[in-house]
Amino acid sequence: MRIVIAGASGYLGTRLVNRLRRSGHELTRLVRRPAQGRGEATWEPAQGQLDPAVLAGADAVINLSGANVGDRRWTAAYKRVLRGSRIDTTGTIAKTLRQLPDDERPRTLLQSSAVGWYGDTGDQTVTEEAPAGTTFLADLCRVWEAAARPAEDAGVRVALLRTAPTIDSQGSLLKPLLLPFKLGAGARIGGGRQWMAWIAIADWLNAAEFLLEREDIAGPVNVVAPEPVTNAEFTRLLARRLRRPALFTVPGPALDLLLGELAGEAQRSQRVLPGVLSGAGFAWAYPGMDAALAAALRPEPAMAP
Repeated sequence: MRIVIAGASGYLGTRLVNRLRRSGHELTRLVRRPAQGRGEATWEPAQGQLDPAVLAGADAVINLSGANVGDRRWTAAYKRVLRGSRIDTTGTIAKTLRQLPDDERPRTLLQSSAVGWYGDTGDQTVTEEAPAGTTFLADLCRVWEAAARPAEDAGVRVALLRTAPTIDSQGSLLKPLLLPFKLGAGARIGGGRQWMAWIAIADWLNAAEFLLEREDIAGPVNVVAPEPVTNAEFTRLLARRLRRPALFTVPGPALDLLLGELAGEAQRSQRVLPGVLSGAGFAWAYPGMDAALAAALRPEPAMAP
């Protein structure tokens, strides 16, 4: 396939670019600086600028753009960054796709979203049919997904990847926890009863390729593992894998003081199931958390001298 990808320099984008190139796909990366070579094209999503010729004739477009949700406290200014970095990029791509003639328009748009759509689900399991929650992230996901509608209206197959935090030693969920857990300071959050949606990085990559090829799948897709765990269980499994105790608890008020509004998201319960992927016969390499942690914590093979 010839694929145009936005957000290629991010955590997921970098790994997906490597995977797709190994699979033999021809890639064009959208960049916000002068393009360097045939594999890049410049765009200015904040100004809504993307040359339609960049997308013309491609088989698919993948949009993974968006500022990191957990990167810093959610000040009013950073909330605007989170919103703009998603809506501007998604809207620019979708409107550009709509401009193209039918015979030049890519058939598929894989559009990033997040399980934040569901807000706090408590102990209730939810699949793609569940409505949006009432939190800031839920509202962000709602307008983010809506920004892709011009592409859908033009007949493009739009798959909305409602992605959970990935289990990987370099991922935003696991990476900041490794040092404190290795030092024996691992801790559950609050009571630890809140459910966590998650997915192994290998399965996220497999799912992205799966959805590129499955032209019968459109709309929301929960890119999550089929076995959500509670925070207490996650804490126990990670501590066991690192062979360290995890005896502490981070009280909710302390987290609120440290992280502000972001702390609320860290304490929400999300028991999200992959209804669409399960129904389509997707096979997870790591359906359970313990095996996913084992893979994530496995030492990297040594480079040959």
